[in-house]
Amino acid sequence: MAAIHDRNPKLHRRTLLRNGLASLGAVTVGLPLLEEMMLSSASAATAQVPVRAFNVFFGLGIPAPLQDEGYDGVLEPLKPLRDKLLIMRKVDQVRCDESGINAHFDGSAAAFTAEPPDGEAKSGGPSIDQVVRDAHHPKGMPPGMVPTLIGGTFFRRSRISRYVHSYRSDGTVAATMQEKPRDLFERVFGSVTTGANGEEDFLKKRLRKSVLDSVVEQYKLMTGPKSQLGKASRAKVTDHLDRVREFEQRAYQMSALQADAPPPPPASKLLHGGVADPGGEGIDITLDELTNEWRLMADLYALAIEMDRARFGSITFLAAGERIRLTGDYEYGGRKIFTFDDQRQLKKSGSGGCSHEFWHRFKPDKDNEALRAHVHMKMREVAYFLGRLDETQEANGQSILENSMITVSTESGDGRHNDVKRELSGIFHAVTGASGRFKSGQIADLDAEGIDVYNTMLDAMDCPSGLGPEDREKTRVDEILA
Repeated sequence: MAAIHDRNPKLHRRTLLRNGLASLGAVTVGLPLLEEMMLSSASAATAQVPVRAFNVFFGLGIPAPLQDEGYDGVLEPLKPLRDKLLIMRKVDQVRCDESGINAHFDGSAAAFTAEPPDGEAKSGGPSIDQVVRDAHHPKGMPPGMVPTLIGGTFFRRSRISRYVHSYRSDGTVAATMQEKPRDLFERVFGSVTTGANGEEDFLKKRLRKSVLDSVVEQYKLMTGPKSQLGKASRAKVTDHLDRVREFEQRAYQMSALQADAPPPPPASKLLHGGVADPGGEGIDITLDELTNEWRLMADLYALAIEMDRARFGSITFLAAGERIRLTGDYEYGGRKIFTFDDQRQLKKSGSGGCSHEFWHRFKPDKDNEALRAHVHMKMREVAYFLGRLDETQEANGQSILENSMITVSTESGDGRHNDVKRELSGIFHAVTGASGRFKSGQIADLDAEGIDVYNTMLDAMDCPSGLGPEDREKTRVDEILA
């Protein structure tokens, strides 16, 4: 821990609680922003925040006619964050069309890369988060930090581009996908060993104790009667670490974590891996099961960002072409929106009874009630994650959400498979302000290619290189720039 001086104590904003126990490797728990980390009100106004870039993917897309309704339609759950988002409509990914493949594959590979897939296990190029990472950390991330964090809640797995949305410059996945909340927790707080240039990282040991057990003495010092922190800061530290403990207990589903307890069985009650969706026929799941798992994943991912354990990566809420048979009452804003019962409403079993089929049946001149409810629910869950990042204020007075480049996208602009060009046109996109770089608070109809939108974003993020062939003429999309 950084020294706290007797007079006019100051802490660096990156001050951390640490312990190097051999059984845990390096465990790091970040602190919230404290008054003692602020040099002065003047310097706080110009304080630097880290460059961050994360990709948020949701499956199956939003038909372009529904996007046109703005916040009065399926985008309603994003409305509370509208001043901090730039909604980008009419973004075209047709250049990523692969003959013989539908938009679930090539559209998903195009998300955040603007390139078609390169086989079943690679993208055709890097994702925007990794281009930003390479530009700002060419020698790798600081020691102890997760180089790239990839997580999500999904069940369809036939091709990697369905669910992974962070790729290196050679098109390979940037890190191992974490699809269980407990595994994500261990990935963030467990022992991490890195290979050459910090590119190859993996979990070395499973946690055998609470992460907070490793910092208990420092915690007592900072919050006890001899602490040189002010009363308000001591309360912040206590609340902050209580929240870490809460998320840890949720991840492990234990009423209390004993210091000498072995790890319990995996906490997730949902199927994952190859058994999650045998044969692509889909799975039965309730709305509560889906959202409870996702929200814990979203909480843990947001916690990793808040503690500066991760600055780059992607998170997925349902894979491209996801096949689930969802049931349960869906409510938003104190009102009932819909009762999900996919199989009964579609009057089919197996894959034919999955919500996936509502996208294939989309008709612009119909009410599309079930599809609307599904998209509205997806936006509610995306908004949940974004809202978590809006809770933490940084030294410059802005939230993590406002300071970061958080890009939201999906695979198609129309789920009907009879017109690939239409499927890959009108792809929904949204981006946060990234410390004032992008024109948040607006809905923009861009009529632009995804590759030009992404390259404009990368240029604004001070990246010397972009996406696509070097000899391709690039078009700047000024409408998105602040």
